[in-house]
Amino acid sequence: MSKLAASLSGPQSQAWGAYIESSVRLETRLDELLRERTGLTLIDYHLLMLLAGAPEHRMRMSELADRMVFSRSRITYQIDSMTKRGLTVRESAPDDRRGYRTVLTAEGLRALQEAMPQHAASVRALFLDDLDAGEIACVERIFGRLRDRLDNERKVSS
Repeated sequence: MSKLAASLSGPQSQAWGAYIESSVRLETRLDELLRERTGLTLIDYHLLMLLAGAPEHRMRMSELADRMVFSRSRITYQIDSMTKRGLTVRESAPDDRRGYRTVLTAEGLRALQEAMPQHAASVRALFLDDLDAGEIACVERIFGRLRDRLDNERKVSS
């Protein structure tokens, strides 16, 4: 028995095991399907969604890193990869000579718009279709609360 399992109650250990195994499998399968159908990775998709929702389709690199919970070097690598594929471009931030913003290109927006219905269908089929309305509300409450707590913890420790 692992130390973690020994320090959790039986129900806690079962809940944690079910969560971690299913979440890794779900994310892996969603990434595989998205790549097969659109050529985008799940990370590409999430970044494109963030940029599409940003004012003027622009975000500072540091804000993207924070939203993705990425290191500065990891976000730079990811955005460079997306820029090579024409999905994004980088520009100097007008208010900071050392800072950069990422801009969603027309090609990036087109790729996102084409991927959205296919990704939504995968999310429904692999996750949401097995849940009733009460369970969906419960998932939102649990993970919304977890997200908020982890965000607050990260802000306090920074």
